[in-house]
Amino acid sequence: MTTEISNVSERLGGKYLTFGLGEEEYGVRIGHVQEIIAMLPVTRVPKTPEVVLGVINLRGKIVPIFDLHRKLGMTSATTTRHTCIIVVKVDQTAVGIVVDRVREVMAIGDDQIQPAPTFGADVSTAHLLGIATTSGGARLLLAIERVLSTSEVLAIGDEVGEAVAA
Repeated sequence: MTTEISNVSERLGGKYLTFGLGEEEYGVRIGHVQEIIAMLPVTRVPKTPEVVLGVINLRGKIVPIFDLHRKLGMTSATTTRHTCIIVVKVDQTAVGIVVDRVREVMAIGDDQIQPAPTFGADVSTAHLLGIATTSGGARLLLAIERVLSTSEVLAIGDEVGEAVAA
């Protein structure tokens, strides 16, 4: 069992962009991050799920924006001067996620990552790569491609396209 955990951790070490949602700290692999931008006005698109705040025009490209709080089952937060959008790539599609604050790019070693705990059959932790323990505390490492599944992103893209065309 120990070997299995070690092998999982070996594949997870690397650089992560760390950010906050509420009181919790999260990280996403830097390879998924396209850019970080200040919060922009978001155009709401009718008939999209509540986790979709709407779209922004980012240098001529329409980018869907997700409320990461709602996506993770949290209450949406009030926008502050620290609120920003992290534009990530999910299967070659640019998607924005709103976060409360960006912290830093951090190198996290294999030995600092523990597997996500199991909470029973009713609670899925499939959206977590693991939990990093650093001097700043614990950070939940998100598998952003699982948080924002390809089918969900493509479905939102289709809905946005239809609403824009109408």
